Amino acid sequence: MTVNDRDTAAIAARFGRSRGRSGHWASACLAGAALAAALGPQVVAAQWVEPSGQGWVQLAVYHHDTGDEYDFDGVRKRIRNNGHAVATSTFVTAAFGLLRGLDAWVQFPFHFIDYTDFSGDRSRNGFGDIRTYLRVAPLRFLGSDLPLAVRAGVKLPMGDFPLDAEIVPLGEGQRDWEVMLELGHSFYPRSEYVMGWVGYRWREEDFERRRDFGDEAFFLAAVGGRWGPAGYKVTVEGWDGRPPVLEGIRLASASRQMFHVTPTASYPVGTGALEAGVRVPFAGQNLPAGPALVLGYFFRIGAP
Repeated sequence: MTVNDRDTAAIAARFGRSRGRSGHWASACLAGAALAAALGPQVVAAQWVEPSGQGWVQLAVYHHDTGDEYDFDGVRKRIRNNGHAVATSTFVTAAFGLLRGLDAWVQFPFHFIDYTDFSGDRSRNGFGDIRTYLRVAPLRFLGSDLPLAVRAGVKLPMGDFPLDAEIVPLGEGQRDWEVMLELGHSFYPRSEYVMGWVGYRWREEDFERRRDFGDEAFFLAAVGGRWGPAGYKVTVEGWDGRPPVLEGIRLASASRQMFHVTPTASYPVGTGALEAGVRVPFAGQNLPAGPALVLGYFFRIGAP
């Protein structure tokens, strides 16, 4: 069943009354959206599957401080009820080669979330949902070095997603399954490279809360290189979600979309590289707006 925007507000109020005041329900949802919008800084080290016994680790901090949002029409405006959302998240992401042409990824997040509006301040901190992947380079088994890979994985609901509408969630309370097709090209001996992926995310229904967030298609493209010892990359990323279903009712105007660009610079420090970037959204729907700061430290592990 599809409903229009006016119906969406009515359903939000009814859903809120079953979980607390509708304004608080909207606040918690927005804070959760801020968390989902982050999704962790994407590590652009794709396609080139790690050799067996080698890999890398990235330690990253994501900080997003905003009083704006993209509404259901994609218009940027102030968050309802004079809301203000601050999300600071740390991510540990690692990849390691298991066999020739096969590696594994895992990401552990920890979140500090604060949301303030007319009704007060709600803050939470704790572990978020874990993501893990396996990636294979199928053409290697045919003798080709073309950097094409297939990555598949799952998001496990480790972050707290309470039923109480007064409490800001740290996760989304259900599993996601993802598959990505990755492709890249290095202009060696020059330092420049291009890479990207396209993927699809199947989002399981949360039967306890009678909600289905809606599947999402997503993409990422990047170009990078080096200027002397310093490195650079520009990443373009986006996703488009299907309408969610709440209590059996499909909310056509509640789907999530985002398109953002992240320029990043890096410089060798110690055994790795320090990275700094700014994630700038250019379009969105039902997600927080405004730029976010991303800092990271990347280093390799295993035999050279």
